[in-house]
Amino acid sequence: MRKLLVIIVAGTLLSGCQTAEDGLTTSSTPVAVTGPAASAIAGDMASWLAEQIGPAGATTLKIQKDSSDFATALEAALKGWGYTVVKDGKVGKDVKPVELAYSLDGVDGQVLAQLSTQSIVLGRAYTTTAAGATPASPLSIIQRN
Repeated sequence: MRKLLVIIVAGTLLSGCQTAEDGLTTSSTPVAVTGPAASAIAGDMASWLAEQIGPAGATTLKIQKDSSDFATALEAALKGWGYTVVKDGKVGKDVKPVELAYSLDGVDGQVLAQLSTQSIVLGRAYTTTAAGATPASPLSIIQRN
């Protein structure tokens, strides 16, 4: 009973510290990245993903069906690393694909790219130009249990 009282009091005190003024004000919006920038971001993120999820020969990746420049570049980059990539969901009976989600968001004039599976999330900010993209932050790796 005493532990419950301590938890309630602590929760009440901590909730009083959270106000709208203390929240983050930076917002993100989905962006379309095209051409050389899409290829540069996809290539960099695919290389980091390959390092994290293991050998390509044993892994089939399932990504959403999308015709954007980034989706096309990501699929090509993953295949370049030796992964089998499916977009229509059709795989062999004994194949359990790893579902891969991705997003590109605009944040403070940069592009935040994220790749995620059930076990890992990779994120990195990029500065884009007509000639390509360069990393603007270290790679963020979140391991999920």
